[in-house]
Amino acid sequence: MSSIRRFFISRWGPIITGVAVGVLAPILVALGNPGNMGICVVCFSRDTAGGLGLHRAAVVQYIRPELIGFVLGASVAALLAGEFRPRTGSAPIVRFLLGAFSSIGALVFLGCPWRAYLRLAGGDLNAIPGILGLVIGVAIGVWFLKQGYSLGRAHAAPVGVGWMMPVIMVVMLLLVVLAPQFGRDADGNAVGPVFFSTSGPGAMRAPLIIALGAGLLVGVLAQRSRYCTVGAVRDVILMRDTHLLGGVVSLLVAATITNLVLGQFQLGIENQPVAHTNTLWNFVGMGVAGLAFILAGGCPGRQFFMSGEGDADAGMFVLGMVAGAAFSHNFNMASSPAGPAPYGPLGAIVGLVFCLVVGFTMRESRRA
Repeated sequence: MSSIRRFFISRWGPIITGVAVGVLAPILVALGNPGNMGICVVCFSRDTAGGLGLHRAAVVQYIRPELIGFVLGASVAALLAGEFRPRTGSAPIVRFLLGAFSSIGALVFLGCPWRAYLRLAGGDLNAIPGILGLVIGVAIGVWFLKQGYSLGRAHAAPVGVGWMMPVIMVVMLLLVVLAPQFGRDADGNAVGPVFFSTSGPGAMRAPLIIALGAGLLVGVLAQRSRYCTVGAVRDVILMRDTHLLGGVVSLLVAATITNLVLGQFQLGIENQPVAHTNTLWNFVGMGVAGLAFILAGGCPGRQFFMSGEGDADAGMFVLGMVAGAAFSHNFNMASSPAGPAPYGPLGAIVGLVFCLVVGFTMRESRRA
């Protein structure tokens, strides 16, 4: 057991996890998930928000089993390794809003860091300005870290706190499986409290059991290896440490090869699946998201994994992401293949200002 633990915390752990994500994501696309979106944490948070009726954009409503698997897989791995530790820290409202603005920024780009790399691996060159924006956002966050930025240290919490997110995910799994319909629309059709898209990206989905299994596998691997795509960029800038970067490179390589094998690679800018060609807002949107992720302590996937191992701070960020994704559609901020939505740029700018204020004001010296 100790040798397995050493393996996953070695350089090979993130690489194996990256390969798993890079192979599974294109396979999930081949099985029904949206193009270049086999696994997208923010997009799936948006779909889940719609599935729960938090927004009414009919084309993106489906409780994504992959996210449920992330949390439950991480919980199982943490329990088996003796690492399930209920804990919480400080500034919950700040963490919630960072999660919300990370979703708003990412949905201006149309994807989280994972999807940025998966889009590039599918030949979508619009991902390049998004990735550059992500790096700049992380670099700004690293500067804040060097200046003493901190949301406070986590401390032990009652066991019930640690089980909140896993229990929520079990409930969501029951909802997507049972699909209860309690209400009626104007035409008398059964609707809600759970919604399912009949067209658009929300209607494109791999079989539930396969999607859940993929999420469970990634959750287990990522919890053991501490996989984090944003942390990889942070560590290179902050410490010149490439330990986590291997996970990003392996994801990109594995996904590119898998897409080529499956005939899903399409090099170009135009007509890419669920993507737009506005370079400026691809860059800015992901830059805002990257800054929010680094201020919160990890990429969106990492937040889901940590919430599964008992971290209530990560759980608060996850709930913020889901809420922010709902806000994006309710306030006409989420982009579409046609381009940024009317209020998307404004949402990204407000998010940038919020993150900068948090970065400048949340410091150890200021709280002392």
